[in-house]
Amino acid sequence: MRFLADENVPLASADHLAQLGHDVRSVTREGMGSADSVVLARAEAEDRIILTFDRDFGELVYRVGASGRPGVVLFRFVPRTPTEPAELLSAAITDSGVALIGQFTVLTRDHIRQRPLRHPGAAG
Repeated sequence: MRFLADENVPLASADHLAQLGHDVRSVTREGMGSADSVVLARAEAEDRIILTFDRDFGELVYRVGASGRPGVVLFRFVPRTPTEPAELLSAAITDSGVALIGQFTVLTRDHIRQRPLRHPGAAG
C-alpha cells in the first residue's frame, strides 16, 4: 500500500511499514509543508493513504468537504512504542483484512471503525 505519514506519526512506524513492503513517505522526513490541507493535497496527488494522529482530518473531510482520497487512517491512542502504530495497522490489514481505500479509518488498540469517504460532488 502507499502511505503518507503525517508529522505526528513516529518515523519508526513509517520505517516499519516500509520494511514490510509498503511505499511510505513521511511529512517529517521530507520536510514538506505540514498544514493539513497540504498533506491532503499531497496524498491525493500521489494516491497515498494518510496516516495521522490529528483529529482535524475528520473535520476537513466531513465538515469542510475535502475528499480525503484515497483514504485516511486516524490513530486514536498514545503509542507505547514508536512502532506500535505500524504494528497495529499491519495487523489490521493482514489479520483482519481491513480495506483502507475509500475509507476514513479510526484505529484504536481494541477497535477499528470505518466510514466511507464521500465521492466528489456527493450531497451531504
